Amino acid sequence: MIQPLLAGDALLADVAAARQLPGQLHVWWLGQSGFLVQWQGRHLLFDPYLSDSLTRKYAATDKPHVRLTAQVIAPEQLNFVDVVTASHSHTDHLDPETLRPLVAANPALVLVGPEAIRETARERSGLADARFVGMTAGQVATVGPGFEVHAVPAAHETLATDELGRNLYLGFVVKVGPWTLYHAGDTVLYPGLAELLRPFRVDLALLPINGRAPERRVSGNLSGREAAQLAAALGVRCVVPCHYEMFSFNTASPAEFVETCQHLGQPCAVLRAGERWSATR
Repeated sequence: MIQPLLAGDALLADVAAARQLPGQLHVWWLGQSGFLVQWQGRHLLFDPYLSDSLTRKYAATDKPHVRLTAQVIAPEQLNFVDVVTASHSHTDHLDPETLRPLVAANPALVLVGPEAIRETARERSGLADARFVGMTAGQVATVGPGFEVHAVPAAHETLATDELGRNLYLGFVVKVGPWTLYHAGDTVLYPGLAELLRPFRVDLALLPINGRAPERRVSGNLSGREAAQLAAALGVRCVVPCHYEMFSFNTASPAEFVETCQHLGQPCAVLRAGERWSATR
């Protein structure tokens, strides 16, 4: 079992210490596609998966979700969160066993996700409709204490929509203070993605690298090479890989990602679960 760099109370202590550095942006990788973002005492969680719900669900099936990395923190310990995102309805991005304790610990929490999954989000989180901000590609919403969220299409193999034309999968560009972050959700590299994102002048990109493996029924994400190439095409200040080292059937080595970033001259940071990335504007 891979052990997080920081977990539980040690992670909370690091979050508290980071609040004493308000001129910096702080981002912690929580495993899979989950990230905690802190800017001047404000906190946003991208797509957290902080339970063993999938391991239990698939334990007796032909697709066991064997956990590779120990859980970073219990969701109920994160009692300072303003905004949570869910890029789509897959449980490692919209997990009831993560969301319900988060909602209980954060009475004013707002959940942002595709409008097309509103009913599923309500069922899994227990939130009232008024605290779910449903979006589709091209929409902008200011949520919590000053997080400006832009919804961009994500292609989890395809740019899928519901019967009303609303995106089932989204990425989120989030502006907070002077910073712009891009969390891709689950996506492949589709035509026009770089051109769509370039005007945002993204500082930090959080990109999946587990790629596709149809023989293992894994599909719909950037490979390490593609993630590095997308970051370089955008000219981001830094790119951080994710969506690996959570489940044994659905992982990848970050080596190809790092090698491609180095070849392209693209700054990157490979974090351990529970590790913080900080930067000053």
